[in-house]
Amino acid sequence: MSSAKFDIVVYGATGFTGQLVAEYLAAHYKDDKALKWAMAGRSLDKLKSVREAIGAPADTPLIVADASDAASLKAMVAQTKSVITTVGPYQLYGEALLAACVAGGTDYFDLCGEPVWMRQMIDKYEAAAKASGARIVFSCGYDSVPFELGTFFVQEEARRVFGAPAARVKGRVRDMRGTLSGGTAASAKATFDAVAKDLSLVAILNDHFALTPGFTGPKQPKGNRAGYEEDLQSWTAPFMMALINTRNVHRSNMLMGFPYGREFVYDEMVLTGPGEKGEANAKRVMAANAEKTGPNAPKPGEGPSKEEREKGLFNLLYVAVAPDGRMVRAGVTGDRDPGYGSTSKMISECAICLLRDMPDVAAGIWTPGAAMQHKLIQRLQEHAGLTFGVES
Repeated sequence: MSSAKFDIVVYGATGFTGQLVAEYLAAHYKDDKALKWAMAGRSLDKLKSVREAIGAPADTPLIVADASDAASLKAMVAQTKSVITTVGPYQLYGEALLAACVAGGTDYFDLCGEPVWMRQMIDKYEAAAKASGARIVFSCGYDSVPFELGTFFVQEEARRVFGAPAARVKGRVRDMRGTLSGGTAASAKATFDAVAKDLSLVAILNDHFALTPGFTGPKQPKGNRAGYEEDLQSWTAPFMMALINTRNVHRSNMLMGFPYGREFVYDEMVLTGPGEKGEANAKRVMAANAEKTGPNAPKPGEGPSKEEREKGLFNLLYVAVAPDGRMVRAGVTGDRDPGYGSTSKMISECAICLLRDMPDVAAGIWTPGAAMQHKLIQRLQEHAGLTFGVES
């Protein structure tokens, strides 16, 4: 793809999240003359108005492409080294673009948190991607970059302290302020609808190793009820994004050649504090989780204001536990609301990292952390407002 006109095309740039991705590239890379990028979507008029609204240069190229028009997708993909797509739910609108990227040997980045669809795409396209030279990178936003890299980061510290990676890692959400994206809610609904139509998909949805074809590890914690964790002195509640994050962490382990071992156990929960108050908070989190995909959930295209995005944040704790009970801890934080402000920065930097810092990553279907490891951590800290740190 060295002759491609563009480095990155942002597909879905007229949608809420796609516009934020385009806005980030326009603002953060405005002085980077070497980065050639374009905006794509269904309507030329909408693309023009978004280009103006985000303050992108008037000559920023615009491409008309539609998920229902395979020829338009093929023409778009032929012009670029990589595509960032924010057009979901991916199980409804994603396969045609993924297939075009695989066929054209073009790199692909999405925000997918739909494990059933991801497994179907791995089974259907991984061999073809490896043959064509395409690097397909799923889940490049809040699901699951901070969680996948948080695990990687704490395991580096476990190696230093214990002399080996830990077979048990806990991912815990300490604080998270921001709105669930309409796209995330729609993806969850689309997944539940698909499962209701085809009950054989339940097995994939419930399988912690759904994204590691040919490998099944040990029994994992279910993470579906509140409980008290003595070692952390806190109540915990289920974390709704664990359904995708845990699967991606196990896939990452497999793609890297099992550096965490084949008996690796990983789960994610929300820390809600000690005592009766912590228990009450845990019950509140469980009730809120049910609301997030209910009738009052945000619609695709809806999202928080700029002020709300800038007030948002996330704060994650990673604990690696040695067989003798010793623990090492690491923290991962983000400086914007996770679903939009932080996610738009993360997916942009994933694309630029693979393009510039990791050109030799092999073709195939990847998780961002397994593909880019330390380089992605470095780029996210330098550009995207994330921090990674060891804690005492």
